[in-house]
Amino acid sequence: MDNILLEAPVFTIEAALKAAEFGVDRIELCSDFGEGGETPSVGALAYLKGRIDIPIFVMIRPRGGDFVYTSDEIEVMKKDIQILGSYGADGFVFGVLTADGEVDKNRCKELMKEANGKPCTFHRAFDISKDPKKSLETIIDCGFDRLLTSGTRNTLSEGLSVVKELLQLAQDRIIIMPGGGLEPRHIESLKKSEFLKEVHGSCKVFRPTESKFISEQVQLSKDPNAFKSVLSISKEIVGEFNSELKS
Repeated sequence: MDNILLEAPVFTIEAALKAAEFGVDRIELCSDFGEGGETPSVGALAYLKGRIDIPIFVMIRPRGGDFVYTSDEIEVMKKDIQILGSYGADGFVFGVLTADGEVDKNRCKELMKEANGKPCTFHRAFDISKDPKKSLETIIDCGFDRLLTSGTRNTLSEGLSVVKELLQLAQDRIIIMPGGGLEPRHIESLKKSEFLKEVHGSCKVFRPTESKFISEQVQLSKDPNAFKSVLSISKEIVGEFNSELKS
């Protein structure tokens, strides 16, 4: 079996730089960890393209919440693909659903057209679609290169059996990329499939803030620890993944 690629989602410049240093094969560049990922800034992508050599896929998601987008939001997503593509994005990550919980084939194809042939990942909007098997076929028909999924459950631990089924259903027609609570301990079981080619592991860690002053009077976030720590990436977890994946 060829080495299996490790993709890590990153939400900070620090995490992106360390991901490349620690041995991640590709990053998914996002903003807003609290919303599960939104479109990153052009400045972040432009800076990172000058600092790291691994591929950078960018999240295309104009807001948190559901994946049923207005026409205005779709136009913004198109613009983001155009602009981020011009600054060197190596691929794009997005997903659009209809109000009935199906993959919105027409709008996905509209967005893919803006990608100009660069690879596209359908993200975990798949996991909340109404009919996973039908959604898989629509995503393949749209021309997506890969599907990120936790197996239609909150975490991969819960959806592991579904992911294994999807790997067999998809075979070589699309890359099924397990992610969403993926842990190194899951790899051995997933590798038993002949079709596992990539995985998506956050490898996240929170480091203490370097700020010497923290206001006790003002709280700008609902998270009480928001200004006491910074989201980064764990060298140890990346190492554990690579040990399992590349043995």
